[in-house]
Amino acid sequence: MDCLIFNIQLIDSRSSWHQQAVDLLIRDGIITQIASANQIPKPDDSSNFILIDGNKLQVSIGWFDMRAEMKDPGLEHKETLHTGAKAAMQGGFTEVAILPNTHPVIQSKNEIAYIKRFAESQLVDLHPIAAVSLDTLGKDLTEMIDLHTAGAVAFSDGEKPIWHSDILVKTLLYLQKFAGLLIQRPEDTLLTRFGQMNEGIHSTLLGLKGIPHLAEEMMIQRDLSFLEYAGGKIHFSLLSSAKSVQMIREAKQKGWQVTCDIAAHQLAFDDSVLLDLDTNFKIKPPFRLPSDIEALHEGLADGTIDVVVSDHNPQDVESKNLEFDLAEFGIIGLETAFAVLNTYNKKLSISQLIEKISTRPREILGLALPQIAVGAPANLTIFDSNQEWVFSQKSIYSQSHNTPFVNHVFKGKAVAVIHKNRVQMLD
Repeated sequence: MDCLIFNIQLIDSRSSWHQQAVDLLIRDGIITQIASANQIPKPDDSSNFILIDGNKLQVSIGWFDMRAEMKDPGLEHKETLHTGAKAAMQGGFTEVAILPNTHPVIQSKNEIAYIKRFAESQLVDLHPIAAVSLDTLGKDLTEMIDLHTAGAVAFSDGEKPIWHSDILVKTLLYLQKFAGLLIQRPEDTLLTRFGQMNEGIHSTLLGLKGIPHLAEEMMIQRDLSFLEYAGGKIHFSLLSSAKSVQMIREAKQKGWQVTCDIAAHQLAFDDSVLLDLDTNFKIKPPFRLPSDIEALHEGLADGTIDVVVSDHNPQDVESKNLEFDLAEFGIIGLETAFAVLNTYNKKLSISQLIEKISTRPREILGLALPQIAVGAPANLTIFDSNQEWVFSQKSIYSQSHNTPFVNHVFKGKAVAVIHKNRVQMLD
C-alpha cells in the first residue's frame, strides 16, 4: 500500500512536527518521508497511489479504545468481532481493548487465541482483557500469568465489579509479579440492586429505584485502601461522580499507581434525559447531575482522568424495546466516542483530547506507542475536528443500534484510518 497525505496538520506532542502542516509519504505500510506541506512531489503516475488531500484535516497516531464489549463468542446476535471491528474503524480507532464478558468468558488461552487470530486479518487490532475470576463470579482466580503470556493486556471482570475483598487484594499482589494491570469497575452491587437511573429528584418523580453516587464512591474508597495496603496498580473504569474524581485526584497526589477513565457519553447528558423513559439512555453508571459533569471536565483538564473510552455495549432490540425497568443497560459507542468527546469538550486542546484516546490508553496498558516518524509503521487516524455532521442510522456499523445519538449533530469526525499496510477511507 502506497499513500501520500499532503498538507495535513500533524497532532503528536512527541513529534518535532507537532501542529505543523506536513506531507507524509507511506510505502508498503511504512512512513518513508515527512516534509513541510506541499514539499513531497505527487507521483507522475498516481494510479498505484492513494492520495489524500489533508487541507483542513489533522492526523494523529491511531486511536485506541480501552473499553468495549464485542459479545463474541456467545452473543453474536448483539455483536460479532467482525461488526465490532467495523464499528471501531468507522469511529477512527485502529486498536481496541475488549472486555472478558463473553460466553465463554475470556479466561483461558483458547479465548485469547480466538480473538487474536481474528484480529490478524483485520485493520483494527483487538486486545483481549482477561477475567480476574473464573466466569467473572468473583470467587476463584484465573491463571493470570498464563493469560498474560498468551496475550492478555490487562485483567478485569469487565462489566462486573470485583466485590470480594480477598480476591481483589490477592489480585493486586499477584499482578505485581509481571507488572500487570487491574481494571476495576467500581460499583457496590448491593447498593445498586434493582436501580434504574441516578438516585435523585428525577428518579423520585418517575418512581424508579435510584443508583446512588455512594455505590461508586464507597467501592473506590475501599479499593484505594487495598491499593495502599497491597501495592500494585489499579485502573478505575467509568467514573461518573464528582467525589469519585476528587478521590482519584488525591490518590494521585499521594503518588499511588492509580489511573481512571470515563465514558464519552457521560459528558453529553444529565439524568433529566430519562424523563421520557427512553431505554437508549439507560446505562450503568447512570447519567448523573450537571455538577458531576462539570467535575468530569475538570478532571479531564487537570489530568486526573487519564482516558476517555467508548464503553461500547451493544444490545439487540429484544433487550432494549421493553418496559424501562426490564431493559438492559448499555449503548453502543465506538462510532461516536470521538465525536461526542469533541462536541462536548470544554477545556481540552485538540492535542490533549487526542492523548486521552490514543497515547494514554497504551501507556496505561504498557503497550508500545506508534510513532509518526520516518521508518515507523503507519498507524494513523485522519480526522476533521471542525466538521459538523449528523449521526444517522446509516452511520451505524455495529450489529446493534442501541444509541441515543441518532439524528444528533456532532462536531468532529474521523476521515480515514491507516494501519497494517491498509488505508480505509471512512463514510
